Amino acid sequence: MNTTSVLVTLTGRDRPGVTASFFSALAAHDVDVRDVEQVVIRDQLILAVLLELRGETAPLRTSVNRTAQALGVECEVVIASPGGPRREDFTAGREAVMARHHVIVIGRPLRPGAIGDIAQRVADVGGNIESISQLSVEPASSIEMIVAAADGDELRESLIHAADDTGLDIAVEPAGLRRRAKRLVVLDVDSTLIQDEGIDVLAERAGVGTAVAAITRRAMAGELDFEQSLRARVALLAGLALSEVAHVRDELRLTAGAETFVRTLKRLGYHVGVVSGGFTLFTDRFVAELGLDFAAANELEVLDGRLTGRLLGPIIDRPGKAVALRRFAEAHQVPLAQTVAVGDGANDIDMLEAAGLGIAFNAKAALRAAADTSLNQPFLESVLFVLGISGAEIAEAVTS
Repeated sequence: MNTTSVLVTLTGRDRPGVTASFFSALAAHDVDVRDVEQVVIRDQLILAVLLELRGETAPLRTSVNRTAQALGVECEVVIASPGGPRREDFTAGREAVMARHHVIVIGRPLRPGAIGDIAQRVADVGGNIESISQLSVEPASSIEMIVAAADGDELRESLIHAADDTGLDIAVEPAGLRRRAKRLVVLDVDSTLIQDEGIDVLAERAGVGTAVAAITRRAMAGELDFEQSLRARVALLAGLALSEVAHVRDELRLTAGAETFVRTLKRLGYHVGVVSGGFTLFTDRFVAELGLDFAAANELEVLDGRLTGRLLGPIIDRPGKAVALRRFAEAHQVPLAQTVAVGDGANDIDMLEAAGLGIAFNAKAALRAAADTSLNQPFLESVLFVLGISGAEIAEAVTS
């Protein structure tokens, strides 16, 4: 028997029982459900169902229209000619070459013109937006698009330019099970988990801020590597009382949304920790305060209640951060493909490249170039949106 493709769309005020009544009406006909999507926006329902019908189309049209009228909603029925092309005929070739991607768009606010610009750039690279859903409205508006595109790299490059032009954050990630399989998140500390650069605050407390800043400039100019510059700066802290270090530690400011970020991930079953080129005297606070699962940082030597100006043990530098990520992933039996790394500086490059997903957070240009995606919002919840976690899920995790 020939089949006919039928697309039925309901629109109107949502209330309990609408979907159940509609599918009950469909059950009286010899149809298979080939695709279905339902969206509710401010109590307004949009329900679209693609059917394969065996038999006459008139009874189905009469039935669904009568049901829609009883429910107080509008109904549109689009029926292809009998024996005409089926949905599989339209999609079989495309699906072989088109891969799906999650495109997350974040802004404060999201303006129609900017979204239109993004949609046009998707079309310009031959992509197709299959669905759009709202992820959040606070602390920023964010939406998620499912985009089918033949060339993911071309899509990403086009949307990087769109982000620059619109001022929005736009993240692109391949769709699939691996996205929701992420289970371990590692953050840098200075200028990522916290707003401050810990060693700079310590240097100011010790009265050597200018000298430490000069060493930092030499390192940025390529005259010193990270370990050389770190040891040189720590040497200037010699004699600083441990009580002064504790004062600095307690005054360090968490990045906006840090507590929500960690709590949400923990409630959803993620392992969360930090890897820092800073100091254990600082990270110990955040392990206790936020309930982190792990931490790696450099250890300051203390003698008679004062800093000696020396470091103990191996240095956590750029390669060391990636080593720490691998160590924590192995300890928690999480494949690297299921890890996420978040950082802001060049010494985070190896860590982000080793992770399954590397996110540059308000980062320097060198890290943005190496990262899978970049975010410029001033709060850590934006990372959750990239992971596909909605505002409603965040609220539930925080209040539960």
